[in-house]
Amino acid sequence: MYLISVEGGDGSGKGLATSIVAEILEKEFTFSSVEKTGEPRREHPLGRLAIESVKMQTLKPEGEAGLFAADRLDHSHGWILPYLKEGRAVVSERNIHSSLVYQGIVGKLGLERVAHMNSAALIPDLCIWVDCDPEIALKRIEGGTLRNLSDKKEYFETSDLQKKIRAGYKNLLSGELEMPTPFDMGALVGPILNETSEIDFRKKLNTVVKNFLHSKPLPINVQVHDVEIYHLTKLLHSLDGQSTLENIGLKPLRNNKNWLNGEKPWKILLNAQKNHNKKLQNSSKEENISFPKSILSHSISSICGTLSLMNSADISELREALGPVRNVSYSHTRKIIRFLHSDLLWLTQTKTLLSGENPKSRLKDKYYSLGRLLLVIWPIKSEIKKWQRKNPNKHLRFSLPQIIKENNNLQSINSMISRLNALGDGREEHEILNSEADLIKWWKGN
Repeated sequence: MYLISVEGGDGSGKGLATSIVAEILEKEFTFSSVEKTGEPRREHPLGRLAIESVKMQTLKPEGEAGLFAADRLDHSHGWILPYLKEGRAVVSERNIHSSLVYQGIVGKLGLERVAHMNSAALIPDLCIWVDCDPEIALKRIEGGTLRNLSDKKEYFETSDLQKKIRAGYKNLLSGELEMPTPFDMGALVGPILNETSEIDFRKKLNTVVKNFLHSKPLPINVQVHDVEIYHLTKLLHSLDGQSTLENIGLKPLRNNKNWLNGEKPWKILLNAQKNHNKKLQNSSKEENISFPKSILSHSISSICGTLSLMNSADISELREALGPVRNVSYSHTRKIIRFLHSDLLWLTQTKTLLSGENPKSRLKDKYYSLGRLLLVIWPIKSEIKKWQRKNPNKHLRFSLPQIIKENNNLQSINSMISRLNALGDGREEHEILNSEADLIKWWKGN
């Protein structure tokens, strides 16, 4: 879903930073997987051609830049993009900014020319600029480890060149030079200094990555809708493979088609809101009570919705199924599970032979349809909350028709229709929804 690049001069610690960033993403967030890569690709013919052109110095700067661009274009669309569409995170040691600095600034080809040559490549959602003093970088490279592993001589000859490269990164990534389009779309953080301990370096990178992802930025290279539909469909299909052995504590799977159970969608949501509001009122005088003020909050919608596509799950299994769009931190997942189980009484929990000491949570049958509904209305949950604040005395059943009426060509409405067609509309006789009129009819329970 996100492409994160790590940039900086030779010996600055890009390789270490790439590994640290990947570790943080794997530990703290719920991507399908985290893939590490780098440019130019030493294992690919196009990448090796680019490397050889630098070592042999047989091409003019434009020809050299063209080989790097060709490798990047193939890398972008043949390797990185398919992973992003599946909700994976890709961390790349070097990407477009290296070419802008090495060929565009240091090689004097010009930023606009290099950007034009790479204009069809993917754009990093986040670029992390790693920096250190050129003398420290030179000692690292000449110390042998870096040179023996990757032959850094192909990029680095003298401390003078290292200073030019560092100045190039500073001029471009600090904003002194205007970042050429379309590569001005991504977020940029730095410089992250790598001149002291690895512990200090890790702390800085941890802060950068968490701040970026907690802001929930829209990915640049893929559509959130496409990523989520992929994940929901995959999770739905996985239901067929889940165990139904009741003698080890797991309950049978529920009806995956008629999940509305004859209820009207707006009424399911309204009843759940009343249940939640009652708990909110009862706890208003209690101290140290903290939980989401709306069932349409990200965390409740995410966890209840995901559990509706699972037989039962412990916290680790649940977070693995969340995917990048519905991501909730581990600690917050624990809090919401506790709230849903102990306060709202929407979950049952059991310990099985397979789960050991970790209890498995399951949506009660009464709230199974709510979980599915929260997944369906996910694209418009913010619009519903705004409508309710704006129209406190109007009935909830009027919300969706008015939202559609007031927001022509609303992309979230089309996303909601796609979700219904992917997950099923929950009625006994499943119908394919094709229009806003179909959606309103479904919402009203007609």
